[in-house]
Amino acid sequence: MSRKVHFFTENIIFKLPSKKIYKEWIAHLIENVYHKKVGELNYIFCSDHYLHSINMQYLNHDTYTDIITFDNSEKGSNEISGDVFISIDRVTENAKKYNKEMLNELARVMVHGVLHLCGFNDKNASDQKAMRKEEDNCIQILEKMLKEAAEAKAAAMSQNV
Repeated sequence: MSRKVHFFTENIIFKLPSKKIYKEWIAHLIENVYHKKVGELNYIFCSDHYLHSINMQYLNHDTYTDIITFDNSEKGSNEISGDVFISIDRVTENAKKYNKEMLNELARVMVHGVLHLCGFNDKNASDQKAMRKEEDNCIQILEKMLKEAAEAKAAAMSQNV
């Protein structure tokens, strides 16, 4: 299921902890929450500079952003495919700005890209509010998955002692 979700880095040193759980989370959201199929979904964690150059080259926007999502899904298909570029610099700065843990802010941005691929928009205030609610719900699912994995690991370690 989660083998179709990939993580890469470009122009930055970054290691996502608990990669397997994050892959399972993304696949779970797409398949079980939004009732779509997982195609090829690539997350590219990068620097501000790298994402700014993508923003300029492909979108003609001279701004820094935390995420750019390219939808590679086939028209009319129920399968979600895309490339999600995330600036770790921007996510780190936004986490400080909004007084959030960096990984919480990263999860919000990661799922933001999925929501766009699933058809959610954030062009107006009402859409933004709906998207934020979806992000919060999805982050709760991730937190539950991470907690269950930590508890399973602790239980396994206690049996090996």
